[in-house]
Amino acid sequence: MLANTLVTNEIKNAAGTEKEFQRLKSDGRSTEFGLITETPSLPHRMKVSHNETSSGLSRRRRSVARFDKSFISSYDTTKIVTCSAYVVLDRPIGHEADDTNCKEVLANLMSGLASLGASTTILYDCTGTLATNLLSGGI
Repeated sequence: MLANTLVTNEIKNAAGTEKEFQRLKSDGRSTEFGLITETPSLPHRMKVSHNETSSGLSRRRRSVARFDKSFISSYDTTKIVTCSAYVVLDRPIGHEADDTNCKEVLANLMSGLASLGASTTILYDCTGTLATNLLSGGI
């Protein structure tokens, strides 16, 4: 369970600086946080949601962690645009005895985004192997 206020380095920006978020609303298995210092007309939000389907061996859970940030266009200052980044974890929970396999693919994704090769340092500046390719459109 997430705390109502995330203020102790749970969320950082590209410079590795803590960003503080507070819970704005929750609805069932979905919750939304807002950056405490956001400009109301330029929201910076974090959303977490879970949805389960089917039952028995066919049971699946789709979990999403998402960030959305609105900002004024660099080229048309009359336009507010939004950039989004999110992770989807799609688990076959009806076939799982534990979360070992899902932890492995989540760790694969996190390390690919936030590290280079043999490094053990987390790269918040988005220079990790997968992060640079997401930003540049590379494959």
